[in-house]
Amino acid sequence: MCGITGWLDWQKDLTLHPTTLENMTETMAARGPDASGTWISRHCALGHRRLSVIDPENGAQPMTRYHGDHSFTIVYNGELYNAPDLRRELETRGHRFRTNCDTEVLLLAFVEWGKACLDRLNGIFAFAVWSDENQELFLARDRLGVKPLFYSDLGSVFLFGSEPKAIIAHPDFPAEVDAEGLAEVFALGPARTPGVGVYKRLSELKAGHCMTVGANGVRTAAYWRLVSRPHLDNVDQTAETIHFLLKDTVERQLVSDVPVCTLLSGGLDSSALTSLAALYYQGTGQGVVPTFSVDYADNDKHFKANAFQPNSDAPWIRRMTEHLGTEHHWVEFDTPELVAALKNAVRARDLPGMADVDASLLLFCREIKKHATVAVSGEAADEIFGGYPWFHRDESLKANTFPWSLKMQERLAVLNPEMTAYIRPEAYAAERYRQALDEVPYLDGENDQQRRIREISYLNVTRFMPTLLDRKDRMSMAVGLEVRVPFCDHRLVEYVWNIPWEIKTAGDREKGILRRALKGVLPDDVLTRKKSPYPKTHNPSYLAAVRRWVLEILDDSSSPLLPLIDVPRIRQLASSEEADMNIPWFGQLMSGPQLFAYLGQVDTWLREYKVSVK
Repeated sequence: MCGITGWLDWQKDLTLHPTTLENMTETMAARGPDASGTWISRHCALGHRRLSVIDPENGAQPMTRYHGDHSFTIVYNGELYNAPDLRRELETRGHRFRTNCDTEVLLLAFVEWGKACLDRLNGIFAFAVWSDENQELFLARDRLGVKPLFYSDLGSVFLFGSEPKAIIAHPDFPAEVDAEGLAEVFALGPARTPGVGVYKRLSELKAGHCMTVGANGVRTAAYWRLVSRPHLDNVDQTAETIHFLLKDTVERQLVSDVPVCTLLSGGLDSSALTSLAALYYQGTGQGVVPTFSVDYADNDKHFKANAFQPNSDAPWIRRMTEHLGTEHHWVEFDTPELVAALKNAVRARDLPGMADVDASLLLFCREIKKHATVAVSGEAADEIFGGYPWFHRDESLKANTFPWSLKMQERLAVLNPEMTAYIRPEAYAAERYRQALDEVPYLDGENDQQRRIREISYLNVTRFMPTLLDRKDRMSMAVGLEVRVPFCDHRLVEYVWNIPWEIKTAGDREKGILRRALKGVLPDDVLTRKKSPYPKTHNPSYLAAVRRWVLEILDDSSSPLLPLIDVPRIRQLASSEEADMNIPWFGQLMSGPQLFAYLGQVDTWLREYKVSVK
């Protein structure tokens, strides 16, 4: 994986401004620690930071190839899992390759098929290609949005980057936030509305979209979306198809010229991927799969089971590592490390995020990077198979809002009345919810219950899942670790999208059809384990630490957070027993301690990025 950035300016000769491009590129040095490259023409400048995974000796970017007298130059972040297939097809069409890397495959695919090449790609990607003949830049992002791509259209100036920090580094881009951006942070955050970059004048190229930028303006189009069709397979056929697709996807995603590992929690999803990886390694003589798990100091003493986290991961991790004989690494953090990483997590996201849920992943990835360059992870299984509690609870199904954010009043209580009136957070969230439902592709003949399940599924795939994919990308790439997510394979997502709920819940179990598809792959006890999310700390010292942090912010008159929040209310909350509230205000993991940490992250973001509220 890599970091990409670029700058179009129709009124300047960019060859006279190499330092600006270099500064933009170097903001993403962590994403690509192995190499740096820039390319500049009169009106287009492209930058790239490389993390070498395939063909490390070649494949430097930006990469230029000629077709006749005309050149095409690419910067690309991602991985094509069907690159060998595309390479063979392109060779039959007369193309000759100089490298073994997928960058060249992608560039020549674009030269051959133009925008239509997107329909042929299997992978995760964000890329930009400059055509000197057309004097246009073409940008595209993968179907599920696994790889990020942000942009800013400033009229005669167009900027883009894998992360906001690359764009913020340009002198023409001011770091500002308006009412919409603040509503994103306080009413929806750490989620974001697709396409919204939070900063004023910053946008995100939506998942499954492409864009063409020229002197006459910007054109954006969707090249992929979920399509609802009747599902004709029975339960056994469905399980067989899921098994085939998942096995094929995992095997494609294990291809690498650098060490690969898996993240293992002992749950259904990560155990399935690890088992399939182990079987592939055994069959190809590649030895033992390295596995990694994360936990927190003294969590065994302080763990409290609840509806979201019914049991601890450790016994299940041991069960799987012993069953598969993996080379396992136990990674553990204590409270001081976790608290210190909260600010680094903001620097990785360029925004406030999932508090310690982000920070722990950042630390986890840092440790993994010491042993591997590529990791395989289980994101997206719960979204596409309906694993989250809100798929199964009447309270969520009947709610007229995002089902992972039912406690709107609790989260908005942090704002002062003036800010509440300015950003109108409840109205904003309601409008974004309505917009999301307007996109749902219903199937003719569905009853109310079926339509509601399809709505919840759509919200999860297009609104909740991107939050977790953002998190995984930023925290892993901040330490130069590439994470692959097999459950995001578009073939699997398209197939599972249309499976009726009664088949998805086969055996009256959440993700029942996935469990059936994995019969024989996993031990029976792991196959039937109740869902448990990513682990978080239960150590009371963490709550004490983030309370102290918030109280220090409240005592700092220069804090940019203070004009936004209800200071007396927050002070009372941080000083009372209410601080230990166990009411999730976002997802399954963010409750009382995470509320304080989130406020601390907002303060860090406003300070360090010198964000002006407009």
